Formats: sequence, C-alpha cells, structure tokens
Amino acid sequence: MHPLRAYIHRFVALTDAEWAPLAAAIQTRQLARREFFATQQQPGTDLALVLSGACRLFYTRPDGEEKTTYFFFENHLMASYQSCLTGQPSAFSIQALTSTEILTFPYALLRSLYDTWPVYERFGRLLAEYHLLGTDARLSELLLLSPEQRYQALLRSQKTKILERIPQHYIASYLGVTAVSLSRIRARVLAGDGRIS
Repeated sequence: MHPLRAYIHRFVALTDAEWAPLAAAIQTRQLARREFFATQQQPGTDLALVLSGACRLFYTRPDGEEKTTYFFFENHLMASYQSCLTGQPSAFSIQALTSTEILTFPYALLRSLYDTWPVYERFGRLLAEYHLLGTDARLSELLLLSPEQRYQALLRSQKTKILERIPQHYIASYLGVTAVSLSRIRARVLAGDGRIS
C-alpha cells in the first residue's frame, strides 16, 4: 500500500476512487539537512508525510533564541497547520535535522476533497482530534511538570526516537531547559537520584 494511503488508513479506509485524486497530486521531495519545509512568518500551504529522516518544529523569539516544540519522524504527517487553516503566516518553522524524504500535497486539495468525498471529511476530523490530543498533552507537560519531571516523562514515553536521534541541545529546548541544565538532570537520573518531585 502507498505510504500516504497507509497513513490515512489508520483513520479511515479509502476506496481506489477516493484515493485517486489525492494520489495524483502527491509529490516526492528531498530536504537537505537544515533545509526548511515551513518558515516562520511565511504562509504554509502543503502537508507532508515523512518517509525517512527527522525534522523539528520551532519558533524564533524576537531576541533570536530558538524554541523547539516538536519533532517529526517516519510516518508523521507534518505541516504548519495553523497557517494552512487560516491562510495567515506561519507562527513556526519546520526544518530538516538530517537528509529527509517527504511526500507532499496541497492542503487546498484536501479541503476540496472534504466537499467531494465524505470519507475525507471524517479523516480531517479524526486527524484534528488526534493532533488536539497531542497538543493538549504537550501543553500539560510544559505547564504542570517541572523540567526534571518532563525529562522523566520523556524517558518513560514511547518517544524513543527523540532520545536516540535528536541532538541534546534540541532536546533541551524541547524540554524548556538549557543544555547545561539538561546535562545536570541526566547526570542525576543516571546516578539513580532522579526523583520525581
């Protein structure tokens, strides 16, 4: 099964007729390391399924400091969703951390498919719910847990690709701490002293 069709199948099953208009619009794209898929303050128009590689979602503060908020790996659907939905400039950037292969298609096409095929509207709703749950969980971690608790939660989670494939300074940014603070937290955890307070 086509990788994008297999991803959609996690939410809804498409007939060949329903799949055909989306299949015709898919493009394969290679992102070089550090290349941008979406850029802060620029409109985002496409969605992408990651086939291989890794990307990060981040924003740059007025003082120039970057804050990483999410990572995308294989079989993740990524986009500047807020920009796609509103047509406004993106609040975030998406940048490849390694050489990355993606499948892209226009969000405008997906929106038009909502009107033509009810199954796509169902897919859109289920996808939105899935992302809302993820965003809510991420926000809860940032607001309710201490930095050490966030690191402990990451260790216990199924997000092993972050720990295995992402540079430490980006993990630190993702956890909302400095690289030095993360090193201290990791040392305490490795020493068996990483209590959750």
